[in-house]
Amino acid sequence: MISKKKIGLLLLEIFAIIVFIIFISPLFLVIMNAAKSNGQIILDPLAIPENWGLLFQNVKAVLSDRAVNYSSSFISSVVITICSLVTITIISSMCAWSITRNKSKFSTIVYLMFVAAMVIPFQVIMFPLVSWFRTLSQNVTLPLMGFNLLRSYPGMILAYTGFGMAMSVFMLSGFIKGIPVTIEQAAEIDGASKWQVFIYIILPMLKPIIVTVVILNGIWIWNDFLLPLLILGKGNAIQTLPLAVSNFAGAYTKQWDLILTSTLLAIIPVLIVFLFGQKHIIKGMTDGAIKS
Repeated sequence: MISKKKIGLLLLEIFAIIVFIIFISPLFLVIMNAAKSNGQIILDPLAIPENWGLLFQNVKAVLSDRAVNYSSSFISSVVITICSLVTITIISSMCAWSITRNKSKFSTIVYLMFVAAMVIPFQVIMFPLVSWFRTLSQNVTLPLMGFNLLRSYPGMILAYTGFGMAMSVFMLSGFIKGIPVTIEQAAEIDGASKWQVFIYIILPMLKPIIVTVVILNGIWIWNDFLLPLLILGKGNAIQTLPLAVSNFAGAYTKQWDLILTSTLLAIIPVLIVFLFGQKHIIKGMTDGAIKS
């Protein structure tokens, strides 16, 4: 007789397999339809491709399309993603360390503001954000940083830094709480300044959670469509990959073969990064949860 425990485990495994198939099926559909012509996709999107060599032809068509300029969009996405991740990591690390180590009513309020910012829907503030960027860019009496915030790299990086801070500070704070204060105090007794303590002691110890923060924010920034659409707009010289993919869909016709092929090309870098960094994501999140 099979025990109830084994039956329960078997049912859980079956459920896990079903959930896996449901979640992985969109990726398989993208891969299969990227190896078809537009007519074949419309005729039967679930059919197995007759000629997988068509995938390479579609890739070549995507990369050579001058109207979309996919290669330039790829470079723009890399620049925006990397610069945003660097600023988010540095600023949120310093902020989380300061909030955690300087316990006061003010630091508690600041921390609660970051937590509250995590639950505010982006749709609530997207139009005020664009209006604020436009006002700062057009105000000649306020040469904020000497560059235009709309339709530019600095505007995108500033926006992503602001939106990525809340979750990053929350995760980093939980991890820093588990670092003994005595380590920092010992370094200060040896003559280290606050900056030296942060750079040479705190940052190396934050490596697992920083990798987690970088990967989670990187996936979000790389795949984001709405914020680049609002700040960069379509037809701008600077375009991210999601905007480039949307350019294959016109008002009256949709090039499904090129849409799905460009989508597949955009997925591959994120998939590679996630596969190599997944153990760091799990380690960083579990360590932060235990130490908080």
